[in-house]
Amino acid sequence: MKKTFILLLITLLCTSAMAQQIHKLSSPDGNIKIDIETSKGITYDVFCQGELVLDDCRLSMNIEGNVLGSQPKVQSTSRKSVNEVKRPFLRLKYAEVPNHYNELTLKMKGGYSVVFRAYNDGVAYRFVTSFSGEVQVYDEDITVFLPNETNLVLQQSNHYQTSYEERYTFLKAAQWQSHQAMVHYPILAITPGGTKILMSEADLQDYPGAFFRSNDANGFSSIFPRVPAVEKPRNDKSTEILLRKPYIALTKGTRNFPWRYFVISKNEADLVTNTMTCRLSQDSRLDDTSWIQPGQASWEWWNGAVPYGEDINFRAGLNVETYKYFMDFAAKYGIKYIVMDEGWAKDNMDPYTPNPDCDLMEILAHGKKVGVGVVLWLTWRCVEQNPGLFAKFAEWGVKGVKIDFMDRSDQWMVNFYERTVQEAAKHHIFVNFHGAFKPSGLEYMYPNLLSYEGVTGMEQMGNCRPENSIYLPFIRNAVGPMEYTPGAMLSMQPDNYSARRPNSASIGTRAYQLALFVVFESGLHMLADNPSLYYRNDDCTRFISSVPVLWDDTRVLSAQLGDHLIVAKRNAQKWFLGGITAERKQPLELEVTLDFLPDGQTFTLTSFEDGINADRQAMHYTKSTRQVRKGDKVKIKMVRNGGYAASIQ
Repeated sequence: MKKTFILLLITLLCTSAMAQQIHKLSSPDGNIKIDIETSKGITYDVFCQGELVLDDCRLSMNIEGNVLGSQPKVQSTSRKSVNEVKRPFLRLKYAEVPNHYNELTLKMKGGYSVVFRAYNDGVAYRFVTSFSGEVQVYDEDITVFLPNETNLVLQQSNHYQTSYEERYTFLKAAQWQSHQAMVHYPILAITPGGTKILMSEADLQDYPGAFFRSNDANGFSSIFPRVPAVEKPRNDKSTEILLRKPYIALTKGTRNFPWRYFVISKNEADLVTNTMTCRLSQDSRLDDTSWIQPGQASWEWWNGAVPYGEDINFRAGLNVETYKYFMDFAAKYGIKYIVMDEGWAKDNMDPYTPNPDCDLMEILAHGKKVGVGVVLWLTWRCVEQNPGLFAKFAEWGVKGVKIDFMDRSDQWMVNFYERTVQEAAKHHIFVNFHGAFKPSGLEYMYPNLLSYEGVTGMEQMGNCRPENSIYLPFIRNAVGPMEYTPGAMLSMQPDNYSARRPNSASIGTRAYQLALFVVFESGLHMLADNPSLYYRNDDCTRFISSVPVLWDDTRVLSAQLGDHLIVAKRNAQKWFLGGITAERKQPLELEVTLDFLPDGQTFTLTSFEDGINADRQAMHYTKSTRQVRKGDKVKIKMVRNGGYAASIQ
């Protein structure tokens, strides 16, 4: 009798486990665990070092009325472990990116699979389908539930047509309600246990970017812009969408859909150094990348294209003399490019006819003479209506384009991005997307895509404050390259800020501005200010122009979310330090150790630090030089909205 009871108990336990259909997956180090249940729908829980950080989250996809995941039937499971190294061309953090994960594929009845990956610093999943022909995707459900008292840092928007430039909003997950504004990726959550969760997407192709609304249950659910059906031009920069199709994507039936990922860590420094977008994205499709040269650019728009001083004997503006002046400045400091922004062309819809004062051939010839390339600004509507422009630009000798005002992430616009960088690559032209959504991996497939805007950057003048920008390395820049346009030489504290073009100014100290070139990541860093001011601040300009845009190694020396960040970065044998703070009552004083330097060598550390009065006069800084060796300690003091920048060579 006892034996029969034991057999019955074992049978009941096995039946219960089969009914629940729980599939488990752990990260290589075992610290992150995923429990996936497929008994009714597809749901999952995620644990980080034993803490439940994602609770009963849901996923499904509606393809032509067939909801994948509503009543899943697992046909088979397969597992694999991968431990490889990726070497991206766009080295934003590292020359070598370890890609180590465990993967579980759940093959479902009905022609689809769901793939889960567990990394030591996060998790990801995606749908994979094998239907014939084209299919209409009506919806995808990405529903996230968070622990009680979880805090959120996110960007809220009232509509799908957004440039992703909203300032951060800070909410408790339970306080965000469904009638309030929606949000887009990336999203940062901080659990009561202190775990940080950075959420975004990667390998976004032929599919819209995701938005979210609160589900009024301590979490949020996805919504997507549907495919535009009828639109009309508003002006040369944008269109008005009058009618949309009933689906969010018309796409191949056999394909991989975008990764949904979560970077998970107890330590906020790991957000800064994470490489999840790189690891989940496809490798370069370009056989030859030798022609792509990331670098810095002098930019005329922010400073009004009005250089001034004793050396100016011409009428400044969008003309030959001014652009040559910018080129000569760039050449002197080893800056690779100048950007010719809006106004270089006679008509924004005609990329072949410069304005009457702007002899483009003469400017290009001068650039070739002094070794400075030209980047031309264009609206996306101009690019779309002039498919031959890249061939013509290549013939002229243009090096890159800055394409502006997309302000959308529906399927059509996502495809525009890919078509554009692909066509540009054929003619050896690089691309910088302004007025753009956040990076989602296209920059790894086509490394001639050097940067995206999609940020509250310095272009927004007094609205661009360190209290918001301090989050960028942990959130926006943590998912991909970011065009912030730093480099202001007129620096102010927020309580005495007053500026407008052409006398543009920034909030934050001078040392803060220098540090941004080290802290922020972009394949194309623009020097936003006037050459006249850079000449007058030669020591600062020489430091800025010496900072690389590609890095072989990145270390976080100190980080506190919302308060400060100090990093060390290496390119070849040269190290740079960059530190920034936000608004604070007292100066930040701390000590960092130079334990990353090689043994047995002496280096020269040249630093730019906040001056004693920088909390009131933000342009006050001090420059100093000292000899250092591995293990030496460096004291850093940063005032409110302050910074620290240094080179070690």
